[in-house]
Amino acid sequence: MRDTNNLDGLDSCQLRLSNTFRELWVEHVLWTRLFIISAIFDLPDLQFTTERLLRNPVDFAKVLKPFYGEKTAMQFERLLTDHLLIAAQLVNASKAGDAEQVDKQRRRWYMNAEDIAKFLACINCFWSEAEWKKLLFDHLRMTEDEAVLILTGQYEKSIKIYDQIQTQALKMADVMTRGIIRQFGIM
Repeated sequence: MRDTNNLDGLDSCQLRLSNTFRELWVEHVLWTRLFIISAIFDLPDLQFTTERLLRNPVDFAKVLKPFYGEKTAMQFERLLTDHLLIAAQLVNASKAGDAEQVDKQRRRWYMNAEDIAKFLACINCFWSEAEWKKLLFDHLRMTEDEAVLILTGQYEKSIKIYDQIQTQALKMADVMTRGIIRQFGIM
């Protein structure tokens, strides 16, 4: 069997799967950034940006459904939707300067990330809970840093951290791809 510890040498089916997950994770972080900017600056596109961001969990569920069934795909959709809704509450609390709410939403956000990591490890034996927890915690830390930089007018630094966020999102996509390839023997 081919080495699936990296994504080199993927066949066309595996490459399509990889590209799909990469697209979904990049969209996840891109639309999150656009939401943060729209929310902080009260831009008129906030409703539309939010709607597009909330389509991301639905899109993930559509890709996961053929592998894990509708019930499991919907569970992931719910967890990822919660992740985004909590993030929105965290951004709004930060914008309002409500330190108590910021702490509360941050705790909820990390608990949700733990739930996502546990869930993923339960549905795919090639997905490590510890690895997903680290990936998701890194994602949360960087995303919160990005929002704070935008809130404080440090736009150049926020763009630099977004580049790191995007690179890390691609790592999450690759972990997801490798796990599915290994679990389902996709050739």
